[in-house]
Formats: sequence, C-alpha cells, structure tokens
Amino acid sequence: MAGPGRKVDTLVGPRGSSGRSLGRVGFVALGTMRKVVSALGILLLLVGISGTIDHLFYQPFFGFVLNSVNRWVIPNIDFLAGYELYANLTVAVVGAALAIAAYRSD
Repeated sequence: MAGPGRKVDTLVGPRGSSGRSLGRVGFVALGTMRKVVSALGILLLLVGISGTIDHLFYQPFFGFVLNSVNRWVIPNIDFLAGYELYANLTVAVVGAALAIAAYRSD
C-alpha cells in the first residue's frame, strides 16, 4: 500500500515471488503484445497465401501490400530461385504458427 510520501511505480504491474513483473513489460501490456504478434501472424499468413496465388496466377487485390514478398523479396534471394512457391507457402505457415502461438499463450 502506498502511504503519503511513498512513490508507486505505475509502469510495472505487481511483482511475483521471483521479483519479475506479472502484468506489464515496460509501457506495453502483455495482452497488447499478443494482439500485435497475432496481427503480424495473420498478415504473414495473408501475404504467403496471396504470394502463392500471385505466383500461380495473377492476384490483383491489394497487390502492393500482399504480394510484396513474392514480387520484391523472393526474387532478390538467389537460393530461392526456382522455389518461389515453397517460399510463399513457408511464409504462410510461419504466419499461421505465429497467430496460433499468440492465441494459445496464456
């Protein structure tokens, strides 16, 4: 309890027995970090699926954003030459894994 003259740290939540914060890391709450990781995972999943469609056919929807990996990153990495489809599917799998991990974390 904070009495008169005692400062209370509002940036860090209550501490557990190990002395580590239970609810906050710096300025960002852990729940917010989960949402960011989940959103990043969903974005990578969409980018990977869209890149796969763009590699097989032409994908006109949100091409600048969703096909950025397929059009600008993968062609500039030499060892991925000939494996563009697998690279896009790998991006989709990594995105799905991030989204699932953020959803399942307690």
